[in-house]
Amino acid sequence: MLYFEALRSVMESSGFAGLTGGNIVMLIVAGVLLYLAIGKGFEPLLLVPIAFGCLLVNIPLSGIMEEHGFLNYVFFGAKHEIYPVIIFMGVGALTDFAPLMANPITFLLGAAAQLGVFIALFGAMVLGFSVKEAASIAIIGGADGPTSIYLTMKMAPQILGAVAVAAYSYMALVPLIQPPVIKLLTTKADRGIRMDNLRPVSKTERVLFPIVVTVASGLILPASVPLIGILMFGNLLRECGVTERLNLAAQNEILNTVTIFLGLAVGSTMDAPNFLTLDTIKIILLGLVAFIFSTAGGTLFGQLMKVLSGGKINPMIGAAGVSAVPMAARVVQRMCQREYPSNFLLMHAMGPNVAGVIGTAVAAGTMLTLLTH
Repeated sequence: MLYFEALRSVMESSGFAGLTGGNIVMLIVAGVLLYLAIGKGFEPLLLVPIAFGCLLVNIPLSGIMEEHGFLNYVFFGAKHEIYPVIIFMGVGALTDFAPLMANPITFLLGAAAQLGVFIALFGAMVLGFSVKEAASIAIIGGADGPTSIYLTMKMAPQILGAVAVAAYSYMALVPLIQPPVIKLLTTKADRGIRMDNLRPVSKTERVLFPIVVTVASGLILPASVPLIGILMFGNLLRECGVTERLNLAAQNEILNTVTIFLGLAVGSTMDAPNFLTLDTIKIILLGLVAFIFSTAGGTLFGQLMKVLSGGKINPMIGAAGVSAVPMAARVVQRMCQREYPSNFLLMHAMGPNVAGVIGTAVAAGTMLTLLTH
């Protein structure tokens, strides 16, 4: 008798007692994300922590997200926008802005590739989301996960899980989503256009660039300083030549550590009651729309620049204007070399690609300025 009482007590305190259909669905979702990350190599550095965070938070009665639970403390860094900003420092330390400095006109392609952000903004409002939720959803079109998390935590934290999963999923799917859009908007002759070699960029230019961009963007749009300023700080560590230890730390130990905690924090928002809603499906679909139109916007503006330059600019590089660095630039290079093996566009595509990082941060800062004041 005592044995059965003890067994019943164990069962009542086990996770099985609190397991719901929603938990089961989310555990399956976590499994699918782990498969995509591990089996297919889709953004594994972030999808693995996100998926495992989702798995942890959907095990009933664990207490891991309660007031003194581990994930609740981990979530502090996401709640207060610490992780996305630190990740921007690491991205800056990893990024070479020389292609953008060598051909500054490609900055316009990074701006044009924000088209999907504003289309999704209006689409989300039509579907019934508040303007702050719509802004958080729209920024997915920039293909920049940290910016999406940063803006969403400030404006609509209740939809963080869906926004983050959509943003990083579409970043991972860049090689599948972008090529059909690029082919639809370019001809084979367009894709074969050869561009002149980029000019060398001096050490002085490399050092001054992050300083000038920080001051200029900060004075024009102060709300962009946390993202652009720290991005440029990371780049200054890379380029100044006297902080190599800090540069390597920003690129490696710091970036890797914060990536783990950010992924777990995002996964912790994917509990069944909050994630399994009709709004989540809408957010994921709107994110896809935003990403497609951002790719189209950059490519179409590339077509305009091709005409204005007398055929000297390959319009494909406009598609690299989204923030997915360097994946979008690599997609352009692969598409070009598939048809024209001797044509090299990677460095030309990197110009709008890194411009897209700045452009998405500026778009987020603009939304913060307009919608929170």
